[in-house]
Amino acid sequence: MKARSGGHIATDGLLVSAVTGLVGVGGGFLVVPALVLLGGLTMHRAVATSLIIIAMKSLVGFATYASVLQTDGIEIDIEIILLVAASAIIGSFVGSAIAPHVSTEKLQKVFGIFLVVMGMFILSTSGLELINQGSSS
Repeated sequence: MKARSGGHIATDGLLVSAVTGLVGVGGGFLVVPALVLLGGLTMHRAVATSLIIIAMKSLVGFATYASVLQTDGIEIDIEIILLVAASAIIGSFVGSAIAPHVSTEKLQKVFGIFLVVMGMFILSTSGLELINQGSSS
């Protein structure tokens, strides 16, 4: 794959981030494919790179929403945050241990299937919400 300019990469990053922000899904659903397809990274390198990107985006998102919640008088449940974070950390170690034993091609196929299933779930859920909103008007 031909090397891409910093401007093209920045544009791709802005587009992917805008879409993830618009639909409210985790960045990994779009960041990993963007890094593979647009950035030319291997699947394993794209996953590792996306974790850094998602961590930075998550920190900014958390800071933004924490101030909104505070303004609305809603407390953040630190116990839940720590439980989910601990689970995610354990899951990352499990995934890292399994990753060397899975071929990139199989990983890409499984990830593609997962994306399609999640996309169908999000579309069906959003569709049901639109139908319910339309019928209550």
